[in-house]
Amino acid sequence: MRRNKTFGMAALAALVAFSLLAVFFEPSHPEATEAFDPGDIAWMLTATALVLLMTPGLSFFYGGMVRAKNIISTLLQSFIALGIISVFWYVVGFSLAFGDSLGGIIGDPRTFPFFNNVGTAAHPVIASGLPLVLFAAFQLKFAIITPALITGSFAERVRFWSYVIFICLFSLLIYCPLAHMTWHPDGILAQMGVLDFAGGTVVHISAGLAAIAGAHYLGKRDLNGDSGEDPVHIPYVILGTGLLWFGWFGFNSGSALAADEVAVSALWNTHLASAAAMITWIVFDAARGKRPGALGACIGAVVGLVAITPAAGFVTAGPSLFMGVAAALISNQAMHVMSRRSQLDDTLDVFACHGLGGITGMVLTAVFAVDGGLLTTGDPTLLVNHLLALVILIPMILIGSWVIFLVTDRIAPLRVSAEQEKIGLDLSQHDELIKGFG
Repeated sequence: MRRNKTFGMAALAALVAFSLLAVFFEPSHPEATEAFDPGDIAWMLTATALVLLMTPGLSFFYGGMVRAKNIISTLLQSFIALGIISVFWYVVGFSLAFGDSLGGIIGDPRTFPFFNNVGTAAHPVIASGLPLVLFAAFQLKFAIITPALITGSFAERVRFWSYVIFICLFSLLIYCPLAHMTWHPDGILAQMGVLDFAGGTVVHISAGLAAIAGAHYLGKRDLNGDSGEDPVHIPYVILGTGLLWFGWFGFNSGSALAADEVAVSALWNTHLASAAAMITWIVFDAARGKRPGALGACIGAVVGLVAITPAAGFVTAGPSLFMGVAAALISNQAMHVMSRRSQLDDTLDVFACHGLGGITGMVLTAVFAVDGGLLTTGDPTLLVNHLLALVILIPMILIGSWVIFLVTDRIAPLRVSAEQEKIGLDLSQHDELIKGFG
């Protein structure tokens, strides 16, 4: 209790100091002098709102897959990122991700601190057809959901305040550099020609690999013979999947940064891949002798959404359907194997769904992309570059994430005590409980 109070007082003081600095810093917000396409503005405002909705959707998706005593904790771990990462993005995150390039690896923190020089005017390099502040707000939603995705790997055993520290460090040291390398025109991956339309690499592969590191670092849950390892509230999972699927249209189509034919193509490709993956998942389960289930259908739909994310604006409908099918087969088999043989307790199979789904999508993007794809042009250059990027990124993210877990654990212990885990995180971390569950 005393440690929580001390940490709370320190965090409150830091937040007040940041807010005062934001007041007295008096940042410049350049106003637009040119006319923008009203349709583009309207679409990007809508897309930004749609992507925000994905984080509450993820809360329900994950919340329906944990034991009753941990539902509130799991919901909150995703939801709190809306607040934490928004402030981080305003203070320094946007600068690190999209500021003037420092060696193609990270943005200069002096470019947009406290959104200095971020206003309704366009930027000559970044999203030149939109107000920069709208582009920054859109990109913020991607930064929010990425650390939230990781929570599924260590659900039911992490301290809340330690998790808050972790997502700040992860965003600072993994997400922002990766976003800069991939999406800034001067980033090293962008210069290599690596294609990531909406975050297959930046969001899903990074979250999936960090999930492996987190599951390894925190160790297995103590289930104590509980039968509650199965989902406790399937309707939560279905609701979460629906919100994710709906919001994903903004995630992928919005990444066209305009209300144009690319956005239309991305929307249809997104929907088709998800539908194909959902059907494939339950058919694959049936081939194993299992009955078709709502949980499998939901997981399959999300895997399809993950797989098409890097490719949505670069491929046509046929490859999109194939990517959904391929990702569902790979992720389903990985979950089956890991549940039987792996010593890792990736609680909600974040790596199998997001890590492998993202890797599958990244590789197949290089195969099917209209411009540069192996099967469409016969040129292997793009595929070689994507495979090389994976060779570089996988150890970088794995090791970097593991070190962040280690540092966080030294600042504030990550894992709850055995007694806290036994009574559940809802009570031990938040002193709240959903009546009627359990």
